[in-house]
Amino acid sequence: MINNLNTTEKAIILHTNYIGDLGYLNHNEPSIAPITYFYNEDENNITCHLSNMHKIKALRENHNVSLCVSAINSINDWKSVLVHGTFKEHTGSGAKSILHNMYLGVQKLMRNKNESRLDFINQFSSKVNDNDIPIIFTIEIDAITGTQN
Repeated sequence: MINNLNTTEKAIILHTNYIGDLGYLNHNEPSIAPITYFYNEDENNITCHLSNMHKIKALRENHNVSLCVSAINSINDWKSVLVHGTFKEHTGSGAKSILHNMYLGVQKLMRNKNESRLDFINQFSSKVNDNDIPIIFTIEIDAITGTQN
C-alpha cells in the first residue's frame, strides 16, 4: 500500500543520497536529468552544479524546478521524495564556497556508504580546475513531498 512519508522520513532520504533527477522546463517541454546534489537542511536548499549550458539556459529561463530522489529496494519496497523549488544561480567566491561544502558533504556520504567512486571525485575536482567551470546553483525549497510502498 502506498503511504505518505513524514517529515523525518523525507529528510532521511534526502540526507542519505546524493544523486537525483532534476526536473525542469526546456522550451516549455518537461525534461529530467540525473544530477549530483547535496541537501542543506539548515539553509532549506539543495546544492547542485551543471556545466551543460543548454540545461543552464533552460533553468535561467524558467526558475521552477524539482528534484526526485528515490530509494528502491524492490518493486514493492521503495521510498521516493520530490522537492519543489526555485533555481538560484551563485557566482564568485560564494559559489566556490558552496561548491566546496557540497564536495565535502558528498564525500562524507560516499564514505558512510563505503563507496569509493574515485572517478566522481576526479570529475568533481577537474570541473573546478578546468576552464569548463560548472555553474553552481541551489534549489530554494518551496515544498517536499514523499511516498513509500
